[in-house]
Amino acid sequence: MEIILIKDVDNLGGINEVVKVKNGYARNFLFPKKLAVEASKSNLKQLEERLKQLKKKEEIMLAEISSVIAKLIESPLKINAKSGTSGKIFGSVTTLQISRAISEQRGFQIDRKKITITDEVKEIGSYKAHIDFGNNQTTSVDFEVISE
Repeated sequence: MEIILIKDVDNLGGINEVVKVKNGYARNFLFPKKLAVEASKSNLKQLEERLKQLKKKEEIMLAEISSVIAKLIESPLKINAKSGTSGKIFGSVTTLQISRAISEQRGFQIDRKKITITDEVKEIGSYKAHIDFGNNQTTSVDFEVISE
C-alpha cells in the first residue's frame, strides 16, 4: 500500500514522502496515530500543492538570507571591550557579544548558537566569525575588538 507521510517516522521516511508499507502497518499504526494518509489521487494533488508552496517559501527565505549576508559582509563589526595597557582584554569576546553587535549595528537578530568564532579572542585586533543560516547558507563576518 502506498501512503503519504504527514510526520517524520523513524526507519520509514520524512514528512511529505510517498512510501510503500504493508496494509496492516498502515491501517493499525500509521493511520490511527495520524502519521500518514493513503496515497489517493486527491491526497497526491494536495501533496503536490504543499510541495509547491514549500518551494516558494524556501526561495523567498533564501533571497532574504542573501540580502542579510550582503549587509553583514559590507564592513567589519566593532566590539568594545575593556583592556589593559598591553592590549589584552579582560575576559574574551563571545558569540553573545557578536550577536548583540549585529543586532545593534546591522539591525538583524541572529541566534548566538548559529555563530562560531574561528580563534579565541583575548586581544584587541581583527577577527573572523562564521554564521550558519542552514540550507548550506554560511558566511564569514569580520569584526574588530577595540578598547573602550
